[in-house]
Amino acid sequence: MPSERADPSRTLPLAAGSITRQRLLVASRALRSLLLGAAAILGAVLLFRQGLLPLIDAVFQPGAVWLSAYRRVGILLVAVAAYWAYVRWHEKREATELRLQPLRLALGGASGAALVGLPIAALFALGAYESTLFRGFSPALLGVAGIIGIAAVLEELLYRCLLFRVLERAWGTGVALAMQSVVFALMHLANVEQGGAGDVVAMLVSVTLLGLLWGGLFVLARNLWVVAAHHAAWNFTIVLSGVPLSGNEDWRALAPIEGRYAGPDWLTGGMFGPESSLLVMVSIAVAVVLLLRSARRRGAFFSPASEALR
Repeated sequence: MPSERADPSRTLPLAAGSITRQRLLVASRALRSLLLGAAAILGAVLLFRQGLLPLIDAVFQPGAVWLSAYRRVGILLVAVAAYWAYVRWHEKREATELRLQPLRLALGGASGAALVGLPIAALFALGAYESTLFRGFSPALLGVAGIIGIAAVLEELLYRCLLFRVLERAWGTGVALAMQSVVFALMHLANVEQGGAGDVVAMLVSVTLLGLLWGGLFVLARNLWVVAAHHAAWNFTIVLSGVPLSGNEDWRALAPIEGRYAGPDWLTGGMFGPESSLLVMVSIAVAVVLLLRSARRRGAFFSPASEALR
């Protein structure tokens, strides 16, 4: 009886089908983790704002100023607590990215201020920005700093700690960096809703680069507070310079310097502010390259969960 040899071509469709199913499984798990994490964080914030905060107001009647402070601090605390619970119960691990590291946090803040402050100083020196009035430091800026700090922590919690990490686990560090930076940029489209096509393109490029910057810093530091300090210091430095922050004009009247544009939009950043300045974008791009090279040398890039399927 002639021997039967397995036809390799018959096994290929099965293997390909198995790999496809495994990849779909990886994608579905990532989506489930993202939805669960987002529901935990946003649900906790909603519960605080709609439940606990009105109760605090009714019982203690703290007044508008204190109630606003309670709202901001409370949102920060419940969001971080919800993320911690998600990591502990869903991912079943220690939330090491929430550990406070004071020295690294200070370095993160200083580097964030310097990275945007030096190009802005150069733009003033070149005459692209002009100072028309010096007001001095207003105590109201302390409140602005608090708002900016809380907003930076919340954004880093959602985009880097949750979105980036889940994507990284599924598809690896490189893909996760690209995807989270694009999502981060798209979520800022409303900041240039009154601008033209050129403003929108410049904003998308600049905020995508910022997403890569803070994503790369997270890859290197693996710490929420370090990245949030860099993010907050970056934003507050722009506010102190008296120019728009990500298209926001609300705090310019409080800045120590009253600044105005005197150069072309490609150099000043136009209505979106210095983040869309070519000089600032080049600075970000250089920082991203250096961060990612350092992260690779230290072995901080991870392969995707689906690597074994290849």
